[in-house]
Amino acid sequence: DYVSETLDLTDPAVFRDLSKPIGVANERHARDVKEKYESFEDPTGTVDKFHYGTHYSNAAGVMHYLIRTEPFTTLHIQLQSGRFDCSDRQFHSVPAAWQARMENPVDVKELIPEFFYFPEFLENQNGFDLGCLQLSNEKVGDVVLPRWARSREDFIYQHRKALESEYVSAHLHEWIDLIFGYKQRGPAAVEALNVFYYCTYEGAVDLDAIADETQRKALEGIISNFGQTPCQL
Repeated sequence: DYVSETLDLTDPAVFRDLSKPIGVANERHARDVKEKYESFEDPTGTVDKFHYGTHYSNAAGVMHYLIRTEPFTTLHIQLQSGRFDCSDRQFHSVPAAWQARMENPVDVKELIPEFFYFPEFLENQNGFDLGCLQLSNEKVGDVVLPRWARSREDFIYQHRKALESEYVSAHLHEWIDLIFGYKQRGPAAVEALNVFYYCTYEGAVDLDAIADETQRKALEGIISNFGQTPCQL
């Protein structure tokens, strides 16, 4: 819940369903994601079926959230060919970022650790010119916080309380199953709508076996850009 005036951590309705991947946190997306998986076929036989062509953790996602903090500002500019990305695509508001997750099944970014300990990344301390939003013409500066947060420090404090709450303690193992555990790959992952592009999985590609240096470098680039699924527990 990133919209209410106050945050009630005793109410299960304020939390996301931790048994589902972020890509289907909105139930409307589940059918589309399943359909995409079932209809996918690679004529070369190299690429396995997948639900998501992007990943929940990659370098671009980290730069997206940490755009106001060096060295990530410079890395973001390098990624965008020497300039800041379009203002509307930047991380400018916590409620809007969650709304984007709810509306866009392609956007499957998870939160980064800084959301639970580092209030400075929410402030445009360096005064970067991040442009203006198209619809409102509002200048992008500090990150817009939920109404229940009195300050950046309060946002981090309450976010951390949410992470350490009874609800999360009772359900975090379901999320661990998806990211690190038995629902990470195989039939359980298919059933949970939790299959990512094949290059993200450990051991999916034997880079040492690829003699062609250009091909190997291209694959390394794909792995680096797509993100990587952690080792399975």
